[in-house]
Amino acid sequence: MQIHVWSICYPDVATSRRPEPYYGRLIGRLTQYAHGIRGTVYAVDESTVFVRGFAYDGTGPDAYFWVGDTPQPSPEGILVPYPEDYTTRDPPILTAHSNSDILLRLPGGKRLRDIKWISVWCRRFTVNFGDVFIPQGLDPPRPRVLPEFKRLAHGLRSGNISVLDAKTFYIPNLHYDGAGPDAYFWVGNGTEPSSFGTKVPNEMGSLNPLRGYQGEDIEIQLPGKLTAYDIEWLAVWCVEYRHNFGHVHIPRDLDVPPALGQTKITTSSTTSQTPYSANNNCKEILDKRLQVRWEIQGEQVQITLSARLRKDQYMAFGISGAEGRPAMLGADVAVAYWDTKLNQPAVSDYFISHLAQCDGLKGVCPDARVGGSDDIVLVSGEQKNGITSITYRRPLAAREPSRDREVLTARSQSVIAAFGPLNSRLEANAHSFMDTTRTDVQLDFGAMNDNTCIGLSTVETGGPRAWGPRVISGVTELTARIGPAGGPRGYTPQTGHPSWGIAWYINDQLIPEIYVERGHTYTFVVEGGDDRTNPAKFHPFYISDSSEGGFGQKKEEEQRKQRVFAGVAYDTEGYPYPTAVGRYCEWTHKTIDQAANSETFEAYMKTLQLECNDGEPAILNWTVAHETPDLCYTHNNLGWKIHVVEPGTRVPAGGLQAGGGGGGRGGGGGAAGAVLAALSALAALAARR
Repeated sequence: MQIHVWSICYPDVATSRRPEPYYGRLIGRLTQYAHGIRGTVYAVDESTVFVRGFAYDGTGPDAYFWVGDTPQPSPEGILVPYPEDYTTRDPPILTAHSNSDILLRLPGGKRLRDIKWISVWCRRFTVNFGDVFIPQGLDPPRPRVLPEFKRLAHGLRSGNISVLDAKTFYIPNLHYDGAGPDAYFWVGNGTEPSSFGTKVPNEMGSLNPLRGYQGEDIEIQLPGKLTAYDIEWLAVWCVEYRHNFGHVHIPRDLDVPPALGQTKITTSSTTSQTPYSANNNCKEILDKRLQVRWEIQGEQVQITLSARLRKDQYMAFGISGAEGRPAMLGADVAVAYWDTKLNQPAVSDYFISHLAQCDGLKGVCPDARVGGSDDIVLVSGEQKNGITSITYRRPLAAREPSRDREVLTARSQSVIAAFGPLNSRLEANAHSFMDTTRTDVQLDFGAMNDNTCIGLSTVETGGPRAWGPRVISGVTELTARIGPAGGPRGYTPQTGHPSWGIAWYINDQLIPEIYVERGHTYTFVVEGGDDRTNPAKFHPFYISDSSEGGFGQKKEEEQRKQRVFAGVAYDTEGYPYPTAVGRYCEWTHKTIDQAANSETFEAYMKTLQLECNDGEPAILNWTVAHETPDLCYTHNNLGWKIHVVEPGTRVPAGGLQAGGGGGGRGGGGGAAGAVLAALSALAALAARR
């Protein structure tokens, strides 16, 4: 039996509100008096100007950019160094330009309202080569101050956020507990954050999941060509579980400086993180069980395949045999596996000429076995945390047109992938070559930063020791509250499944295994949230036999496949709605997540504090029917197991269960397993009523 928590997102789309390119407020064109001066001048902000298409023949003996507040350009002006980061003792003399874009920062704290003109001026001969005058009443673009992050989950809060320019956000006094498993800065369009968004690198330029923050001031920049005019919100968002930890809306009437390089990213953080890669391409296929990373390297493409493989299993990936559909026949693929005898990675170039075992002439054959050449070069491989990763290179060109497929870089093309067992020759067993892509998957090998991966779940084998599983037995009244998942010591090592940063605390124990007897009634005091407008804090409680959950997201025929034992009712029109909806109580971090530093769960609890909203808890009474199935399920969201036993069955005593433990099917003594979780998707249905 299982209880699950899900959420439903409803995306909206908006178009850019600022035509590009945008260089700021127009000041005017430089008037030419000598030396071929030309260029259009814009006010980027109150202390920065941008000269578009600047030209100058470079023959003046002592020429500089020059500003002043006299009625006309004169020797009483002030020199504006260009380039700003010069290394000589004196500012360099202006050199020749034919069509340059130049950014000038006014020196000495000067602002545009303090000057009347900008000139190209020769100091030696006091000659004005060209100038432009600042219009009266010029109102340059300015940074825009927004509200703070809306506080929804994981202790997220900040000071007022500023849009410094069209790509840069300043976030002061940022707090976040770091416990979200797959959280990022996230931007997009619509009335509320949704899964239809874009990752934003953190203040270090990294696209790693966000760490914890304790009152730091940071700046982040939008990736690629994205600007603040293209988005309607900035959020901290958990990609894997599609939950919003907090956000701020971007107003439609922005008038901020363009992003022309004038804003330099600074940060108070000294945390070292992996730098942001310009070739951060990754796609998950085969129901997200295979992760494909790629990078163009000259005339080659380097590909990394990552998956959970059995000892006798391969993973295959390559170019489909037909465009627009997944075709194994005629496909050009790499078959990668871990050679257990040699304890090393292996990869081979295959061509599929027939959907049968390779007989040395045709079939699913390595190119080298049928007279061709193996164009794939093994780069590296590793096995870590249960995941096999193998990196290889292959040419972009089809070197053998009869067997090879060209890798395109100008557009997307159809690819295929498969899992299967190896035969005695350590070749792909064609008779099991059926766990394959079933729909057309398009991949753009020439893309930059095409990263939609959310990560394969891992349990760090070299990480801190996991806490042992907890047991509750002999109790008929239980409290159900939300709390942190316990990082590398809690939910994931105990269940073997990824968590989304929070989990159920039953009687203030993290996902304990609960033993109940058939025919007895149990009362759950549920404090999972009653605010339907905030899915991050709306977790009604229900019990079912589904290992997948997500009742409210499924079609009616799929819902009928689940048996719901408690927590769901139907209205007069037949729509399901949750019945265990109570106030929200959550164990929150006093600072950031201290799971890794807490040797015991009891020590970890001392780093938490209970925060409850106003209101009353919900009461869920469950009488365990005699026909409750004798099954056991595991679950990967918020909860774990309920063992249903016959009255009088000997069960473990409450407390810390001996022997440690992990995930998998549990529950001896005729136990029927159930999992505790929350049902945000079902709640979303109720919210629509």
